[in-house]
Amino acid sequence: MRFNQGKAGTKTSAFGSPGRINHDSTAFYTSKLYEGLPKEEIIEYAENPVPSNFLDKIFCKTSEKMEELPDNSVHLMVTSPPYNVGKEYDENLTLNEYRKFLKRVWGEVKRVLVPGGRVCINIANLGRKPYIPLHTFIVEDMLDLGFLMRGEIIWNKASSGSPSTAWGSWLSAKNPILRDIHEYILVFSKGMFKRENLGRKSTISKEEFLEFTKSVWTFAAEPAIKVGHPAPFPVELPYRLIQLYTFEGEVVLDPFMGSGQTSIASIKSRRHYVGYDINEKYVKLAEKRVRNFCLDFNAPNLFESEEKRGRQKWREGV
Repeated sequence: MRFNQGKAGTKTSAFGSPGRINHDSTAFYTSKLYEGLPKEEIIEYAENPVPSNFLDKIFCKTSEKMEELPDNSVHLMVTSPPYNVGKEYDENLTLNEYRKFLKRVWGEVKRVLVPGGRVCINIANLGRKPYIPLHTFIVEDMLDLGFLMRGEIIWNKASSGSPSTAWGSWLSAKNPILRDIHEYILVFSKGMFKRENLGRKSTISKEEFLEFTKSVWTFAAEPAIKVGHPAPFPVELPYRLIQLYTFEGEVVLDPFMGSGQTSIASIKSRRHYVGYDINEKYVKLAEKRVRNFCLDFNAPNLFESEEKRGRQKWREGV
């Protein structure tokens, strides 16, 4: 009698391994390369509900203290922080002051996330004289807070209508300047790599999963004039992250809500949201955009309305 032993597992070798099914990478993850980095903490899953009067709300206040949110109550944080470059909602902080400010927010985010909850930070680097790699500083600060880094997504904005034309010295090696057509989405998790699913539904399609798990995403930026905010990210960005990292009905946090893109993406994905922003003008803008989106999103189309009326007449025997 011959038994089917299945495909033998692979192990990490000096030349790597193309196999990823049943792959034993223990030797790699226990090597000295990983010394000093945050380690996974296997803890009992805990989840506390956000009070219903705080769900689907945008608060006009700083997210450095989010008293409305209990510990272990949020499943995903998606945001793009203010860049501290003199826009009307920015403060003129030194780089160290800016990092300390963000770190206070990230610390609060860690408190409110469930074990294994994910953090996705959309950030662009700044300047040319010299170049400021903001994404590097944020990674350092997140690791210092004990977050586990899960990867980074390059958002390729090359398809946008108005790419930068700041070439520096034209057709000359004297001082050519690189033109950024990308931003970063930095991905972290709290404590654990996996997160519990309490019987909730995953809503991502096969096609979306194959596309969203790539490390490079290509879609256009959102025009500031169209949205009414100086630095909006497109709804597509939080939508992809919400689909990839949460289950239906869970809670998404944006501590720098801006024009409400994360709220709209949450509603579109049938998740709850909580947002914070210190600018009353933008809180009102976000609330207005959410209301307008809900009117369109929840309105039945002509065919649905006719079908519902037909079913109602059938029930009534008309």
